[in-house]
This record gives sequence, C-alpha cells and structure tokens, in this order.
Amino acid sequence: MKPQGWDEFLKQITQNYELHGKLKEIFLVRFAYENWRKSDKEIWELAEAASHETYKKQMTEVYKYFSGDKPNGCPELEISSKGPGKFQILREWLRDIKYVEWRQAGTIDAKHLNLALPNSNHTTIYIERPPIETDCFQEIHKSGALLRIKAPEKMGKTTLIKKILSYSEASNFHTVYLNLQVAEGAMFVTLDKFLRWFCANITRELRLKPELDEYWDEDLFGSLVSCQTYFQNYLLEQLEEPLVLGIDNLHRVFEYPEIAKDFLPMLRHWHEEAKNVEIWQKLRLVLANSTEAYIQLDVNQSPFNVGRQVKLPGFNLEQMMQLAQQSGLEQNETIKEFAKSLIKLVNGHPYLVKLAFFAIHQDKLAPEKVLQDAATQGGIYGSYLLRHWENLQKQPELVTALQKVIENPTGVQLEPILAYKLEGMGIVTIAGDLVQPSCELYRLYFKDHL
Repeated sequence: MKPQGWDEFLKQITQNYELHGKLKEIFLVRFAYENWRKSDKEIWELAEAASHETYKKQMTEVYKYFSGDKPNGCPELEISSKGPGKFQILREWLRDIKYVEWRQAGTIDAKHLNLALPNSNHTTIYIERPPIETDCFQEIHKSGALLRIKAPEKMGKTTLIKKILSYSEASNFHTVYLNLQVAEGAMFVTLDKFLRWFCANITRELRLKPELDEYWDEDLFGSLVSCQTYFQNYLLEQLEEPLVLGIDNLHRVFEYPEIAKDFLPMLRHWHEEAKNVEIWQKLRLVLANSTEAYIQLDVNQSPFNVGRQVKLPGFNLEQMMQLAQQSGLEQNETIKEFAKSLIKLVNGHPYLVKLAFFAIHQDKLAPEKVLQDAATQGGIYGSYLLRHWENLQKQPELVTALQKVIENPTGVQLEPILAYKLEGMGIVTIAGDLVQPSCELYRLYFKDHL
C-alpha cells in the first residue's frame, strides 16, 4: 500500500536536501512508490535521461546528497561502495525514518524535519540580516539589475537567492534557479556544450519548448553570439514580465578557464545591454560565488565590478537568539551566554551556529561540552573540519599558505590566488593585504592538525 502523502513527502525532501533541476526530477521519478520495483532501464526512460549512462551518473550525484558522511545523511549509504543496493538502502531509510518523522510533524511545512537537517540551506527557518533583504528586493525591480552575492560556503548564499526568487515570483516575475554545482563535468568540455546546457536548462525551467537548433550556429556565428541570439530572440521574446535568473555556485566555472574567460564577460555584456536594448531590461541577474575568479579578466569585461555587491556577514547576537528560538531552545541566560561564546568561536557563521543549536536541542548536549570539544575530531564540528582538512591535503600549496596564516593570526600577506582559494573555503578573511583566520575555531583546529 502506498504510504499516505508519499509524493508530498518526497517533494519536501527535495527542498530540505537542496535537490534541483534534473537531479530533483530523477529523484522524484526513481523514489515514486509506483516505481520502486521497476528496473533502471525503465526508470531512465521515464525520467527522460539522455542515456542509461547519464542516468547512472545523475543517480550517483543524488546519492551524494544523502551520503552517510553528511551530518543528516543516511548512515548506511556509502558512496564509495561498489555495486547495486544504494537505492534500496536509501529508499528504506527514507520510508522507515524520514517519512515517520514527517508524519509525526503533522504538516507539509515539516518544521521538525527542517530542524533535523542542519546540513541544508533550504529551511523554513530564515533569519533576516537587515538591510540586505530589502536592498536586494529594491534592486531586483531595476531594469537589467545585477546582484553579486559573494561569501564563503554555507554562509547563506543559496538561501538568499531563493528568498530573492520567492519575492520575485510574488512580484509576478519569471524566475529560474540554476546551480552550476549539479552540472556534470562533461558539460564543461567545450564552451559550445556548456552554453547549450545553460540555455537548455533555463528553457526547461521556464517550461518552454527548446528551440536551440533554430537559433544556434556555432560554425557561422560562434557559440557566444548563438547563445545571445537564443536568449534575446527566443527566451526574452516569449516573456511578458522580467526574468530573474539566479546562478548559484558560479565559482564552479572558474575550474574551466577556457570557458570562464568567455562566459563571465558574456554575463557582464548582457547586463550592460540593458542600457541600449530594451528587451535586455527584462533580464535581472543574481550571481552567487564563494571565491573570485582565478583567471585574468579585463576590468571592462568582468561581471564582478558592476551591479550591486551583497556581502553576507555572520549572525550578530540578536539574530543568533532568533535562530535559537526558532530551533526550539528556551530564551534564557544560559543560551544567551552560549550564543556570545559562539560569536567568539565561529564569528556567527550561520551553518556552524545552526549545528551548535541542533546539538543542544536534538542531541541534548550541554553547551559547555559543545564549546569544550568544538575544535576536536570528536566534537560537533569534527566531520565539517575533517572535510576542510581533506580538501587542503589535495592542494599542498594551500597547506603551506594556511600554516603561515595560523602562525601569524594578526595577519600575513599571501599570493592573491592562494588567499582567494582559502577565503572561498571560509577558512580565512582578507582585510586589505592581510590574511587572517576567519574564526577561532579554524585557528585552534588547524594549529593542531597542520
């Protein structure tokens, strides 16, 4: 018998675990009750995947969102393991654990489920950081607007993008959310392939019929002109109201310099076209990235020095107390003092604060225990810090650079690219020419591990 409300439950899970675009479609089809016993061949056709091989790669990406190394992942789901069985493991975990929690919560809003998902940026708990939201809402009404959200990972970039898109929908604008992190590596092989992927995904999100071949001629006009022609003469022409395009994890394209050196100036050009061509006034861009581009871009071509920049600071004490209250914690002096200690320890980092409140509310850990073990492998931040450490081990030049920062906590000069990479990881902050640990947690942890 089909579990009551299973389809609604699956949709809630895609929100909580940040599944979007094709990965969301694949997940909903694969885990639909009526498809539990169907073969992969039947599923990839139902999900309209490009091929069986593409479907398998997409399912691998889906499993990563639920892997056991995540704070709220499925404990038995190991991405590195070979062979079949992952679907059954994840399905049973969703059915026997998460679905039960959802039913107990008694509402599709699923507040309790969201509290149990500290690794997710998408949640009903949203703490405003005035005047950021109001400024963004006002900016998005301007013709040809471009908003640039730059902050380290898990500082709330995705949440803010979605807040802006939600506001835009309420203003009767068209909206598209595009996360470059979910794009397969194969999409970055050539500029032409990437731009076609870019346009095809936006077309699908707008629920329009793809007409790329009608407007595209790489050999005669080139990929950039074809892309602009498709956007201008097809997509924007179809829309009565403005289009707000949110591009998340834009820094993914920095890994492919040959694509980035053309794609990034193209975005800048589209923004500037609004000054000269009326139809481009319909397009409003919201860009989010963790780092600056590592490639050299002419100042007149970079999209990172035009439009409006949005910086996301850590939570202040008032905002942390709001989060504590929405997380189910009592508003007492103990929690207030704990919040003050967290400001000193993690500089108000939203995700790290959320993990701490989660540990107290759900795991019943004492505040002093959370603080005492914070910078250790056995503490609540152990897995999070270990991932940073593992990423650093893959780039020895970053290890050397970070050692200099840890040895000089008041600030040290680094090669710009190294500084930007460390800043993008959230480990350091850059003030003028000096690089410093971004918070005491990182200084304590890396002092003992590097």
